[in-house]
Amino acid sequence: MDDSSLASARERDAADPLSDCRERFFLPDGVYMDGNSLGLLSEDAEAALDSVVKEWRDLAIRGWTDADPDWFTYGERLGDRVAPLVGAGGEEVVIANSTTVNIHTLFGTFYDPARGEKVVVDALDFPTDHYAIRAQLRARGVDPDEALRVVESRDGRTVAREDVVDAIDDDVGLVFLPSVLYRSGQLFGIEAITEAAHESGALAGFDLAHSVGVVPHHLSDAGVDFAVWCHYKYLNAGPGAIAGLYVNERHFGVTPALAGWWGNDKGTQFEMSMTYQPAQSAGAFQIGTIPVLAAAPLDGALDVLADAGGVEAAREKSLALTDYLIDLVDERLPDCEVGTPRAHAERGGHVAVEHPEAARVSEALRDRGVVVDYRPPNVVRVCPAPLYTRFEDVWRVVDEIRTVLDERAYESYSMGGGVT
Repeated sequence: MDDSSLASARERDAADPLSDCRERFFLPDGVYMDGNSLGLLSEDAEAALDSVVKEWRDLAIRGWTDADPDWFTYGERLGDRVAPLVGAGGEEVVIANSTTVNIHTLFGTFYDPARGEKVVVDALDFPTDHYAIRAQLRARGVDPDEALRVVESRDGRTVAREDVVDAIDDDVGLVFLPSVLYRSGQLFGIEAITEAAHESGALAGFDLAHSVGVVPHHLSDAGVDFAVWCHYKYLNAGPGAIAGLYVNERHFGVTPALAGWWGNDKGTQFEMSMTYQPAQSAGAFQIGTIPVLAAAPLDGALDVLADAGGVEAAREKSLALTDYLIDLVDERLPDCEVGTPRAHAERGGHVAVEHPEAARVSEALRDRGVVVDYRPPNVVRVCPAPLYTRFEDVWRVVDEIRTVLDERAYESYSMGGGVT
């Protein structure tokens, strides 16, 4: 059978061990391929949120101690559940704050000019990471333009690992990079970068926003110093869901740059001492009271991933889906290029399909019921999230792109978006 046929895609679906997971999600009409921006709602996440709402109604303030699970240790308990996904001990992970706030507090804590004033970042990073880092440098009286050592891209898509390693020397005190580049989907080698940083006496931190839940990590074994991430992409915890962070146990006891009462040692938190006593765990990096309603959906969403076999099973299907997508683009879309690395060890969970008219193609696809997103200058970003995407969905996306290009349907849209 022709591997590029719809029948072949349906055969793959019939053999998919994760196919039943799809039934637990609320699926919009059409084809949804934007799970690396916002994952879909599952019945499990909805039920967990409903449960907390009921506890709030029935228990009121007693929910902090009498809810099941209690709200007081919600961030730590969720940290225990997420820790295996990033290869960390339970006390090294806490669910807290937002991704950008976590960058502020962790970078602000661990950046020490005495260790090395320079900070290695990359030119293709998601902007909020640089906004936070620059703000923290300015707060220290350090000129970001002088302190940041930006590793440039050779091709506009990826950043070579050897270029990152070459940028790390004795003047560098901290390296902060994404695990996956948000535009192209390139997956970095965290272990090699961490090793290079430590050999030069620098610390290594990572933003895992585009990999948590779809790529297994081994942060503790790699010796990573700290990491941040969100839960609303592949972990499907909802828009603006609470974020997560990791701090290696060797850093326990340090006072966070953004200290807050929720990061105080739980045993003494309600003594209301004016002297901050940080928790001897990643929990110290909690700032304000945990937003329980923003955390609850994650609890339910994690059940789906656990029943699927964990992040390793999700990764296996993700690679199969993106392999299939890349093959179809190669075969059926001669006017497009794949901007994502093809090697499994260098690929995250989405594929960058490049075309000069990507902005208008994305608009045309959305009006045809295919939800993708556009990233300048020329990327249609397609994400077959493994818990609810079928191989048939991948086939249909490529088929719709082919139709939009063959019919030049994108010409009906203005360059700035919208129908002309």
